[in-house]
Amino acid sequence: MAKRQAGAAKKGTHSKETWLKWYEEMLLWRRLEEKAGQMYTMGKIRGFCHLYIGQEALVAGACSAIRPDDNMITAYRNHVHPLGKGMEPKFMMAELYGKATGCSGGNGGSMHMFSKELRFFGGHGIVGGQIPLGAGLGFADAYNDSDRVTLCYMGDGAVRQGSFHETLNLAMLWKIPTIFIIENNMYAMGTSVERSSNVTDLYKLGLAYDMPSEQVDGMKVDEFHKCIEKAAERARKGEGPTLIEARTYRYKGHSMSDPQKYRTKDEVEQYKAQDPILYALAHLQKNNWITDEERETIDDRVKQQVQEAVDFAEESPFPGPENLWENVYSDKSYPFIKD
Repeated sequence: MAKRQAGAAKKGTHSKETWLKWYEEMLLWRRLEEKAGQMYTMGKIRGFCHLYIGQEALVAGACSAIRPDDNMITAYRNHVHPLGKGMEPKFMMAELYGKATGCSGGNGGSMHMFSKELRFFGGHGIVGGQIPLGAGLGFADAYNDSDRVTLCYMGDGAVRQGSFHETLNLAMLWKIPTIFIIENNMYAMGTSVERSSNVTDLYKLGLAYDMPSEQVDGMKVDEFHKCIEKAAERARKGEGPTLIEARTYRYKGHSMSDPQKYRTKDEVEQYKAQDPILYALAHLQKNNWITDEERETIDDRVKQQVQEAVDFAEESPFPGPENLWENVYSDKSYPFIKD
């Protein structure tokens, strides 16, 4: 299913190749999400649709700091995460369309992307539901003497769930190799962190369990890479989990139906000035690592990939009635189920 796998960048100063990779993949993800928003307004994509526009550095920086066989799990704003793990865009787009060729067979849609092959375990629609599962993935690896790590993403609203605190407690007690990442985009749906939490520096919530915890600028891909790299190294040594609060921002609403009346246009523009893609481009230009011609070539390549993904989704079939019972029961024979 994957053309490529995400690889770990070298420690220390990042190379020209790494910065070019970050720039192009974040640009591709941005254009795919913009296209998804367009297709949603045209009725091609139905149901819920939560876009990741503005938060791309949290996936690019993380996937360059881990191994391809490491685990990843997240919430329902999950279109970009499987791409970071190496999924071809066409399979993600087909899933948004509800087509049989999608990564979840058209059964999951926007909120439930999966790929067993890439060790991407969702896409979960229940707020905070993925947090205990992220610890479970890490526990399984530790139990089986694997040095894999698990990245467990969540939104700032999910930390209000009791399961978040229960999970952090057990993760530290059992030294589970899971990195818990709070994508703090400042708003849980339409409620700001300041209106819903007495603790606004969310990384401090991990300190109650003596968990190594830190806050990082989630708009800067290199800083987030460094943070994940350090946490992964700790986990592989058997030193347990880390809680990371990544300060980021979504330019679009919580979902496609969100009128965004809870924030001002000036606030959005303020964060757009910190855009992660522009940040990567500025670094490339500062070091004379990209010419205008090379940038245009990247733009053209990205446009082509987006169009190919849409064409694939448009031309793919919907699941048929014969798919109704797939993935409902195990292949095992149960005596209480009659043919």
